Amino acid sequence: PPPTPKKRRPPQSSSARTPMALEPVQVPDDAVFSSFRRQCESEEGWINKYSKSGVGVWIQQPSQDGNSGAVHKCKCTITIKDVAADTVYDVLHDGEYRTRWDHSAIETFDIARLTVNTDVGYYSWKCPNPLKNRDVVTLRSWLATSDDYVIINYSVKHPNYPPRKDRVRAVSHLAGYLVKPTGPCSCTLTYLAQVDPKGSLPKWFVNKASRLLAPKVLKKLYKACVKYPEWKNHHKPSFRPWLYPEQSTLPTISSSELAMQRGDSLENIDESRLSEVKEDQQDLSDEETTLLT
Repeated sequence: PPPTPKKRRPPQSSSARTPMALEPVQVPDDAVFSSFRRQCESEEGWINKYSKSGVGVWIQQPSQDGNSGAVHKCKCTITIKDVAADTVYDVLHDGEYRTRWDHSAIETFDIARLTVNTDVGYYSWKCPNPLKNRDVVTLRSWLATSDDYVIINYSVKHPNYPPRKDRVRAVSHLAGYLVKPTGPCSCTLTYLAQVDPKGSLPKWFVNKASRLLAPKVLKKLYKACVKYPEWKNHHKPSFRPWLYPEQSTLPTISSSELAMQRGDSLENIDESRLSEVKEDQQDLSDEETTLLT
C-alpha cells in the first residue's frame, strides 16, 4: 500500500512561536503620578500593623487584577519635624550617598536615562540569613511640584542585565515615595510598595518586616536625611542631576529597548521552611533597608 502521507502542521504565527510577547514599557505620565498620590493618601482598605512615635505601617491585601497576582501592598509613613522636604527628596535620589547609609546594598547603579526625569537602574541587596539575596532592574520616574515630590518605579527587562544565578530577581509591580512639605523644615514621607520577592518567604520574616524592620528602616532613613546637608557640602554640592538634567552623564536608551518584567516569567524560590539564624542578628540594620529598594 502507498505510504501514509505525513500531516503538515499549519504555519505558526510569530506570536505562537514566542511563549510570551514582550510587553512594551510606558514612561509614567501625570495620571500615573496622580494615582500613586491617591494610594499614598488613601485610608480605605489598609490594615494598620504599627503606629508609634510618628511612624506608621499599613498592609493592603492583594486584588486579583491579573498583573500583580497575590502580592500585598505595604505603606509606611514617617513624620519628620526637622528636615526639609527637598532634603529628603535629595537623599532618596543620591546614589553616592546611599552607599554611606544603606549597608544592605550589594550593588546599586544607574544604567541609562529615557527622559529628563526617567531612568533605568540596577539594585541588589543582602537578605537576612538564610534567605537568598535579591535584585531588581527598575524604571524610575520622578516629579517635583510646588506641593510635593514623587518618585516611582517598576520592574523592567534590560537586555544587558538578565537574572543572575547567585541572586533571586524580584519584581516591583509599583514602588515609590511621596514627600509632602508641612513647613519650611518639616515634611511627611510615605513609602508605598507592591514588590514580589519571587519566593515563599518564612512567616518569621513576613511578621518581622511589617512590625519591626519597616519602622527601623524609616528611622534609619531619617537619620541619613539629618546628616545629608553636611555630607553634601563636601561631596559635589552643586551636582543634582535629578533637579538639573543637563548634569547627567548617563547614556540614553529608548523605551523600545526595554520590556515589562512580570513575575510569571521568573523562577519562584521556596524559602518558607527556612529558620531564622539567630547569630546573624548582631546588627539588624544591615538587612533593614531591603524594604526600601
